Amino acid sequence: MLALGIDPGTATTGYGLVRAAPDGGLEAVAHGVILTPAGLEMPQRLARLFDELNALIALHRPETGAVEKLFFQKNVSTAMSVGQARGVVLLALARAGIPAAEYTPNEVKQAVAGYGGAQKKQMQEMVRVLLGLAERPQPDDAADALAVAICHLHTDRTRQLYASGA
Repeated sequence: MLALGIDPGTATTGYGLVRAAPDGGLEAVAHGVILTPAGLEMPQRLARLFDELNALIALHRPETGAVEKLFFQKNVSTAMSVGQARGVVLLALARAGIPAAEYTPNEVKQAVAGYGGAQKKQMQEMVRVLLGLAERPQPDDAADALAVAICHLHTDRTRQLYASGA
């Protein structure tokens, strides 16, 4: 199963595509960021994010998607813009017919590092190890998106095992 993980933002949206093998192994397929220029008005930034996501989905054809939830923001305007980006991501996934799940940062940390309070470097190292990468994935937003995809694949596998009674 190929999962698309997304770490949403209006300036920088991280994406990570991870494939799960039947034996539970994980493989990084692609990761990176979608950038929108600061000089663009918000509607144009969101439109560019939508277009880039659609191109990414068309290229890789993920079977499932996962988006990081907005858990807490001190800055209200940042929270609003991240919320708008999340909406665009969810819309792109829905339009493509891709089922989407949402996870809080603590849920992602728990699923990937085994500890909901894991630090960023710990998370990046666990992503590197789980995906068999030579180096920690960069930039940070892409590493976060890979972690979201890993969280989703682990959670989905657990749900399937539970449903099968195994």
